Amino acid sequence: METEEKRVSTKENLHANNKHREAYDYKKLIKAYAELNDYARRNEFGSFSINFSDNKSVLALNKAILISDYGIKDWDIPKGYLCPPIPGRAEYIHHIAELVETELGKKEDIKCLDIGVGANCIYPIVGVVDYKWNFVGSDIDEKAIKSAQKILNSNPNLKSNIELRLQNNSHNFFKGVINEGEKFDISICNPPFFTSQKDYEEANLKKNQNLGLDTEAVVNSNFGGQDGELWCLGGEKRFIKAMIKESKKYSKNISWFSCLVSNNDHLKQINKTLEKYKATKVKTIEMTVGHKISRFIAWSFV
Repeated sequence: METEEKRVSTKENLHANNKHREAYDYKKLIKAYAELNDYARRNEFGSFSINFSDNKSVLALNKAILISDYGIKDWDIPKGYLCPPIPGRAEYIHHIAELVETELGKKEDIKCLDIGVGANCIYPIVGVVDYKWNFVGSDIDEKAIKSAQKILNSNPNLKSNIELRLQNNSHNFFKGVINEGEKFDISICNPPFFTSQKDYEEANLKKNQNLGLDTEAVVNSNFGGQDGELWCLGGEKRFIKAMIKESKKYSKNISWFSCLVSNNDHLKQINKTLEKYKATKVKTIEMTVGHKISRFIAWSFV
């Protein structure tokens, strides 16, 4: 049997700056967060792993990663809130850093607006620890903002670089969050992908079937998530088109806007909307995490 150390492989598809290009070192992670040991098991190859279909296991892994690789203390989220896979979240930030450097010629003093920061505050954590960026994180969920603020209060190195703001109008993205005359280099967003709870449950059930999991089990995602984190009227396509429309009014406040796009088929209509509102530059950047290809679209009016 191969040893665990010999089986560690490089995930070449991940960005060169991503901390997670190597397979998880569970011994190191368990040393950082002992409770992960309750969920780690040896797989068929003799290496440690967790049950990625179990929310508690994923939460424990995230806590261990944040302690070990990012120096974060007392990270937690309310029950039922989105617990995102960190490598994929980090991938978005690293590609955004590359975009900002290429398009704006900036590597330092970056100010980023995270629309929908969530209870987990993952994007700002990665951006501050890896690049020392400054963030404003907004959310329509007051409980999520309080959770994220609790994380910041426990981590002074984050608190000095991240400010959280409650968005009081769920129909707005920038209005009510950006102060008059305030400038950002980039905005990021992980939109609700699904059109309804039924749409989400059907997609999650199909995923479980593809993974060979118990289809009679509750359809809750292993990563959790509240309604506003997972679905909205019209899904991501309508969400992003509305964001583009409003972004035109804030072209002097934000140099580049960006948003993740889950469904590649939505790009055609999204690009038509960008043409309608006369975006001067548009980029679609693909990212590969594991076996999944994702992407984000970025645009500028400058």
